[in-house]
Amino acid sequence: MRYLIKFSYDGTKFHGFQRQNDVKSVQKTLEDVLSNVFGVEIVIKGSGRTDAGVHALDQGAHFDYDGKVSIKEIDRLNEILNNEIIIKKCMKVSNDFHARHSVKKKTYVYKINNGKYRKDYDGYYYQVKYPLDIRKMRKASKLFIGVHDFHNFVSGFRVDYTTCIYKINIKRRGDIILMKFIGAGFYRYMVRHLVGALLDVGRGKTDINVVENMLLNENLNKKLSIVPADGLYLVEVDY
Repeated sequence: MRYLIKFSYDGTKFHGFQRQNDVKSVQKTLEDVLSNVFGVEIVIKGSGRTDAGVHALDQGAHFDYDGKVSIKEIDRLNEILNNEIIIKKCMKVSNDFHARHSVKKKTYVYKINNGKYRKDYDGYYYQVKYPLDIRKMRKASKLFIGVHDFHNFVSGFRVDYTTCIYKINIKRRGDIILMKFIGAGFYRYMVRHLVGALLDVGRGKTDINVVENMLLNENLNKKLSIVPADGLYLVEVDY
């Protein structure tokens, strides 16, 4: 039988989602605990890989297990995980379901503190001191809506850089800026590239036309800022 679990985690406690040999990862931590509780080796497949320092409020993963998963076992799993990872849901799905391939859309939020530096925000907000023109950032964000080749806004090599962004919303609440991205899929560092580009526009470091040309011309030799993982949250995965 195949199960889908939905879970959250604090990215500051892990070196990303993907299983790694010598560092603590979300995948390995979950697999070790699941295997221990169920008494058989469990391998999970995630909805995607979050990088080191990225947080998740609603990550998804599937695994195969012949037995029935009880509420008591979920409680036991969460007890062992000790709030580093919190399993929120566990449901039986069809055997052809895949946590990554079956995704319909993902939502990310990037959090920025544009006010006075706060120590307790480290790792959870990107803290910037320079003033930002939110109006210009919103105008530039509209360029990314729809189906595009995001070659200049992705790190690493891919055969295909095309994906669809459905919505980008930028809100300011006092010193806090929240940038929400909803799309069919996001590639490596893509949200961090997009946020960096919008911040460059907002601070007057680059022009909206430059962003548009980078989107239209994959061979344009121009790089904009890439923001750190601090402040990036995988908020929702929809199937």
